[in-house]
Amino acid sequence: MTLVLASASPRRQELLKNAGIEFVVRPANIQEIRQSSETPEEFAERMARDKAKAVWDNAVHSHTQQNARKALAADDAGLKDPTSRKPREVGHPYDPSQRFALGADTIVGVGNEVLGKPADADDAARMLRLVSGRAHSVITGVCLVGDRFEDVRSETTTVHFSVLTEPEITSYVQSGEPMDKAGAYAIQGIASQWISKIEGDYNNVVGLPVDLVLRMLCEHGAAG
Repeated sequence: MTLVLASASPRRQELLKNAGIEFVVRPANIQEIRQSSETPEEFAERMARDKAKAVWDNAVHSHTQQNARKALAADDAGLKDPTSRKPREVGHPYDPSQRFALGADTIVGVGNEVLGKPADADDAARMLRLVSGRAHSVITGVCLVGDRFEDVRSETTTVHFSVLTEPEITSYVQSGEPMDKAGAYAIQGIASQWISKIEGDYNNVVGLPVDLVLRMLCEHGAAG
């Protein structure tokens, strides 16, 4: 089985490694623009689907087709010389049923507003003021794509933030930690001191609901 992760996120990679899931990385370059009619959940799920599909179409599927052509060439050679033919085995690299693409996208929802990664320091400070002293939702869309199937789901965790002072916001933004994080904070980093309570999957807030991913892999025969 080959699992291709459509993400360059070191946090997602670390979570998969810690869970003992083997994978290769093929980041997907997808524009993350929310459509006006989309709920936060629909937006996260669409982004995850687009990432997984892009990697499946550009890397996994094309690689599978290339290997299939090689296999057919080997079969042709076997017809000419039966002694050279080798039986195909289930799970052979050109078997598309043994290849999967995994896409994920994490957003922070405050009411109906979606907070992705901040554009700059001012945007990070704005996001931190929005989550300060209130509960918000962290939503990760997950999509698993394989031969003849596409499974899209999402996980939501509620995070309760303490009230932040302006000096705390300024200092945190200057640390650089918020700049590549949805909602402008990392629950596993400096911001952990301001998290008063979470309801749901902690790993989901870090960037990937590992339990959900494992269930999806098992349901589609990609994990034992």
